[in-house]
Amino acid sequence: MSELIVEIDRHAFPARFETEAAPRTVAAFRDLLPYSERVIHVRWSGEACWIPLGDKDFGLPYENATSHPHPGQMILYPGGVSETEILLAYGPVAFASKAGPLAGNHFLTIIDKLDALAELGRGTLWTGAKPIRFHLT
Repeated sequence: MSELIVEIDRHAFPARFETEAAPRTVAAFRDLLPYSERVIHVRWSGEACWIPLGDKDFGLPYENATSHPHPGQMILYPGGVSETEILLAYGPVAFASKAGPLAGNHFLTIIDKLDALAELGRGTLWTGAKPIRFHLT
């Protein structure tokens, strides 16, 4: 069941929150909704795009943390060794920064259209930033 829509460059992806596994991260992100930004391709982590959030402090602990999100999974890195960020995997990922391996809280999963997501991810690598918007259904 879709709880929200993730729109990237005019493409809509149904998604669900991982409320049981990451309740505090989901609650913090829900407080931002509707949320719009730009997503750019990662530098270190593989086939993923990210939203840099600088020194934003959500006050979150690690919960449901992973270094290897699957395609369609979004993680929120709460900051510390590197800047706070949201990462969206569209292919194989080993989440890292210039400081080394990281783990982020898996809080959201895109549940359909993963082929189109991969195409958009690769397009972001070659053509640059794309608008991204999150809103409840």
